[in-house]
Amino acid sequence: MNESEILLRLPQVCARTGLARSTIYDLMAANAFPKGVKLGAKSVAWVQAEVSDWVVSRIAASRKAA
Repeated sequence: MNESEILLRLPQVCARTGLARSTIYDLMAANAFPKGVKLGAKSVAWVQAEVSDWVVSRIAASRKAA
């Protein structure tokens, strides 16, 4: 299984990004964070590869600013 086939639930996304739930949803609303994949009526997950790419882009942006 590769990274684009792995789904992360919200606690995992929070742990990987260091962001709170509300911040993740705020960023999603602003199209600044990967959208979740709806799994059911009350269930959402995120593609691990997309979250990883977002983290890498944030690291790169912070290094350019320094």
